[in-house]
Amino acid sequence: MTPIRPELHRAPASTGPAGSAVARRSRVVAAAVAAALSVVFTPHAVAQQATAAQLQTLKDQIDALQRQIQQLQQQQAAQAAQAAKPATQPPAPATAAAAPAPASSAPILKAGPVTLTFGGYAAFEGVYRDKNQTADIGSNYNASIPFNYQTNDHIDETRFSARQSRFSLLAQGPKYGSLSGEAYLESDFLSAGVSSNSAESNSYTLRVRNFYGVLRDSDTDWYLLAGQSWSLATLYGNAQLAPRGERVPQTIDAQYVTGFNWTRNAQLRWVKLFGKTASFGLSVESPQASIYTGCSGVATPAPAGCGSVSALITNTGGSLLNSTTNYSIDFAPDIIAKFAFDPGFGHYEVYGLARGFRDRSPNTASGTNNTTWGGSIGAGMILPIGKLLEFQLSGLAGSGNGRYGSSQLPDAVVKNDGSVVALKEWQAMGGFLLKPNPLWTFYLYAGEEKASRAAYNVGANGYGYGNYVYNNSGCNLLTGSAATCIANTQSVEMVTAGTWWKVYQGDIGNFQVGLEYSWLERKAFSGIGGDPSANIGMGFVSFRWYPYQK
Repeated sequence: MTPIRPELHRAPASTGPAGSAVARRSRVVAAAVAAALSVVFTPHAVAQQATAAQLQTLKDQIDALQRQIQQLQQQQAAQAAQAAKPATQPPAPATAAAAPAPASSAPILKAGPVTLTFGGYAAFEGVYRDKNQTADIGSNYNASIPFNYQTNDHIDETRFSARQSRFSLLAQGPKYGSLSGEAYLESDFLSAGVSSNSAESNSYTLRVRNFYGVLRDSDTDWYLLAGQSWSLATLYGNAQLAPRGERVPQTIDAQYVTGFNWTRNAQLRWVKLFGKTASFGLSVESPQASIYTGCSGVATPAPAGCGSVSALITNTGGSLLNSTTNYSIDFAPDIIAKFAFDPGFGHYEVYGLARGFRDRSPNTASGTNNTTWGGSIGAGMILPIGKLLEFQLSGLAGSGNGRYGSSQLPDAVVKNDGSVVALKEWQAMGGFLLKPNPLWTFYLYAGEEKASRAAYNVGANGYGYGNYVYNNSGCNLLTGSAATCIANTQSVEMVTAGTWWKVYQGDIGNFQVGLEYSWLERKAFSGIGGDPSANIGMGFVSFRWYPYQK
């Protein structure tokens, strides 16, 4: 017998207050009677069946609640990962070569009180050069662009590499009052030890790109960075000057673009923020100078009469330094002071750079230590053009700043009396970045670096950098030689364009394909035989998997 449902047995409706009360009492009585009748007349088997159905319904409801709880937990974990992820930078391509696209999420792991966030990518990359440089995925924008007399000018080069593959790890500690701390490690394989080779088992060393710690005070808005990081001279994306917020060109070439101002070196940096619109930073950074003598064979063969000048400016690496290269003798760190501000439209920076240079000349009986300073002014800006296009421009001008350009022009020169002089030089780079949709990024950059002459003569003998009496007569001849092609580099010009395509984006990360083409021209100072130039064209391809980025 089907149970009698109480809602089907209702007292007749009545109007008015009294009628309403009667109706309510009638419905209550009817419901009670119906319930009693259902108990009395419902068979036992039917009651068991109803109970089982009720239990099944309750179980289904519990399962549904558990699924809702799991979904909420996953959403909370994703939100926590989004909040804890490190600031991103363009590909490294490196922003991180900064990564070609920023991360939307990153995996996090709790290790006691510390939160660990992983990043990086696996890369397969190739480069074709129409002139041989015997270089990996990072090109040489100066001395290895060959002149016509050199064999490398007449052969091309193809190389594959996985060495720009990158790993990063961000460790963030708990907050203590207004103080918080973090450490960041970023590495790749673009370095070579004495046993490195590409013969059978490609064996190249792991190198430090960035490894630093940061202490922040949220009450007074400052941070202190200690370790190896991008120089404060690098262009940043906003006024916070936050680590990992550098605006690095999104090229595949690990040497980036001529005119781009940067180093990655050990430093101690302090930055004071003024809200979200301005900041001031001061950084003391590890020095390393490139000093041209014209006598040591560092860059060119010795000009006539150069043997009368002798200067001790470099030491071969010793304990825990590379024994196959030279290190400058420095007496002071590089010092950089920068202002950054975001007035409401675009981002702007201006900074000053001071550097010291030293050599030791044995021209006197006891020898002489010679020191000098170089100073430069730099600036940069990022301007949005609509919602899809962005323009950036940066530059550095003054004396002794060759180290801070991708073409690595010399910083200083030794005079005929053994003293050292900082070269006057400038660098500039501009570019456009177009993102028509989340899957595609297009870029176009152009830059130039240029040095001035520093020429000195004693009688018929010429000294310095770019002297008019240096012999360039054989640079463009197949029968030329190093002795007839001194060819000190006056300038390097570069144009590069490329794209990144995010082929896949999902639960297993994202997969990106990049293409780039670059053209460079190296121009020499005029001398005996003219002012020769050399050029090179390069094409790049990159396949990258970002397992930690969706």
